[in-house]
Amino acid sequence: MRARFSCRRFLPDPVPRATIERILGVAQTTASWCNSQPWRVEITSGAATEKFRQAMYAAASGGKPTVGDFEFPREYRGVYLERRRESGFQLYNAVGIPRGDKAGYAKQALENYNFFGAPHVAIIHSDEALGVYGAVDCGGYVTSFMLAAQALGVATVPQAALAFHSDVVRAHFGLGEDRKVICGISFGYPDRDHKANSYRTSRAAITDTARFFEE
Repeated sequence: MRARFSCRRFLPDPVPRATIERILGVAQTTASWCNSQPWRVEITSGAATEKFRQAMYAAASGGKPTVGDFEFPREYRGVYLERRRESGFQLYNAVGIPRGDKAGYAKQALENYNFFGAPHVAIIHSDEALGVYGAVDCGGYVTSFMLAAQALGVATVPQAALAFHSDVVRAHFGLGEDRKVICGISFGYPDRDHKANSYRTSRAAITDTARFFEE
C-alpha cells in the first residue's frame, strides 16, 4: 500500500501474459455484495493498446462532449478541493508547468488518453442493473488489481478520465448497453527517471477521517 503510487510515465516494455493473469487471479478474490462479482475487464496489449489509444485521444482532443455512465462529482469543495488542487499542482510542478498555464494544464490532461505511455490498459465495467453497488464492488476490485500489480513490480494508474468517454469505450470493445464503464487502469513498468513520477501525494491523518465511539 505504501509503495504504490499513480504512475504517470511508463516504459514501453510489455508485461508478460502470465504476470497479468496472476494479477487478475488475485483481484478476482475481491469481496463483493452477495458475491455478485460484477466486474468485467477488457485488457489491451501491443497493437490493441495503440488502436485504443488512437480512438480515445481522438475523442478527447477533438472536443467530443464527455459521456459518462455514472454521474460525475457535482463539485469539489472544502478539504476535497484543497486535496485535489494540491495533487494537481504537485504534478504540474514536477513536469515544469507554470501555475496559471491553462494550455499546459490541458496538454497534460490529454496525457490521460495517451495512457501515459503504458503498454497495457484494463477497462473495468459493471452490470447496469446493479447500479451504484456494482460500482462500489468494482472499486474494491480496482484496488485489489493495483495492489496485486504492485506486489509483482508492475505500476498502475487508475483513470476516471477514460470513463468520460464511455460511449467510445463501449463501441471500441463491442460492449452492450447493459455494461457501464467504471474506469480504466493503465499499467506496465514504471519509468522511475521521469519527472512525472518524482513526487508522492499526501494522505490525511486518521484523526481527520475517523471517529471512535466507546460508550
